[in-house]
Amino acid sequence: MDRLDWTRPNWRCDAEPTHIAPDEPLVYDDAVRAETNHLYERVKDVILPDEWPVHAPLIAAINRLKKERGAIILAHNYMTPEIFACVGDLSGDSLALARMAASVDEDIIVQAGVHFMAETAKIMSPEKTVLIPDMRAGCSLAESITGADVAAIKAKYPDYPIVTYVNTSAAVKAEADVCCTSGNAVQVTEWAAREWKTDTVILIPDEFLAKNVAANTDIRILTWKGACEVHERFTAEDVDALREGHPGVVVLTHPESPEDVVKAADYTGSTAGMAAFVKNTQPEKVVLLTECSMSDNVAIENPGVKFVRPCNLCPHMKRITLQNIYDALRYNRFEIEVDESVAERARRSIQRMLDLPKPDSPGQFDKDRPPVEVGLV
Repeated sequence: MDRLDWTRPNWRCDAEPTHIAPDEPLVYDDAVRAETNHLYERVKDVILPDEWPVHAPLIAAINRLKKERGAIILAHNYMTPEIFACVGDLSGDSLALARMAASVDEDIIVQAGVHFMAETAKIMSPEKTVLIPDMRAGCSLAESITGADVAAIKAKYPDYPIVTYVNTSAAVKAEADVCCTSGNAVQVTEWAAREWKTDTVILIPDEFLAKNVAANTDIRILTWKGACEVHERFTAEDVDALREGHPGVVVLTHPESPEDVVKAADYTGSTAGMAAFVKNTQPEKVVLLTECSMSDNVAIENPGVKFVRPCNLCPHMKRITLQNIYDALRYNRFEIEVDESVAERARRSIQRMLDLPKPDSPGQFDKDRPPVEVGLV
């Protein structure tokens, strides 16, 4: 069994993953066709017919292996459609996946996502075997801060609660007081201020999320200079160009985007919030300024909506493929382990978030509220 220690802060591996050839070739034959035709109907608008014979044998093999091994695949919204819609058993954004990880019955969890998500699954289900298909699937935002950094912030600001975005390592979660996601960041920030009886909350590590939260609450926010490499690259000029090239397009963005992008967009919310907006409003034309595969996955559920496709690719998410999901299930690669002393404290931070009342609908950020100055810790 291959094991990988994710407890080291800012872990990084540039080694090429190894692939072990299957005992027998996976081919697109009549049996595979019969097993997967119904799945292709689900994704035919986003996967070309010529591509399907490449995907289908692995999809069939993965779905068989899941049953044989008693495994479940958690798929993030940023997975490609052949993963998200054809082998993923439970899917959603970071908050949804955190909730799912705490309640699955299967003995094996395969995280189709990046390493902090796999860590979260292990923290919330310590008795389960948690696998990540590619040990290089990291996160630029999670890499921006360490547990030692958070401990130093605590020492400098002992009276302020520290809210950490779930997109962080187990070590960072262990040092924080409570976790949040983009969908509940305002709710968690205001809860922390009440619990700690303070008007100031430290929200780390995403600077843009912190600024957008600060504009949507009366709580004073301090933050860390971190950012997501996917969302920080969008600009207000991109929004202007989209509107000029596609008159009438509805522009959705994520609160990890810069403030001027939020101001220029029609809607700002979490990945779940964007998906719900499209489903509930059915715009004629829409663009999701987020990770590329998100549009494909939302399009599957909304065939009457035209999707304009400018997006930014997350190279870390794209390390997860059908092939390495198959390898993970077949050869138990790579198992996530989190030191229990770290996991116990991280679990407290995550559970505090999960114990808060679940909102009736995903939170929307109000772009018309004026910007607020946010200091760096």
